[in-house]
Amino acid sequence: MATLVLTVIGDDRSGLVDALAEIVEAQGGNWAKSHMAELGGKFAGIVMVTVPDAKSSAFEAALEPLTSKGLFDVTVTAADGPADPVAGPQAGTEFELSLLGPDQPGIIHDLSAALAERNVSIAELRTELREAPMAGGMLFEAQALLIAPAGAAPAELQECIEALEAELMVDIEFKPATN
Repeated sequence: MATLVLTVIGDDRSGLVDALAEIVEAQGGNWAKSHMAELGGKFAGIVMVTVPDAKSSAFEAALEPLTSKGLFDVTVTAADGPADPVAGPQAGTEFELSLLGPDQPGIIHDLSAALAERNVSIAELRTELREAPMAGGMLFEAQALLIAPAGAAPAELQECIEALEAELMVDIEFKPATN
């Protein structure tokens, strides 16, 4: 089986996911994992599918009408990792991070730079802005699944997160993943 990663984006409207899922099924494929969302009037996502090796080219050709009909722009890339959505490409210790605080430029840059300095990978990241209740202004919220390298000292990571929390004046919860 060929494991393919599709990136898709199009104007948000009903039926987009169904149009893509119909092609996956028609080509004998399996929808393994996805993250999709409406963002600023666009519907965007990333989808991992498996298709029989012999149908890989036909599957890619079957996606073309999605673009020509103006539904989705689709990019297909062969996956480097396992198709099993439970198996991860990296060994290490998983942590969950939740961040909440006043919106300000640079939050994700500062967070990702601090993590990268310690070779911590961001496996998943979800962010959003929302209105602050009663106080006015906007709150920035982030949820992340992090993978620290094997042998990383959790206490050192905790200190790094606490320093970042103070610097950015945000609340950060950092704990071992509960999966």
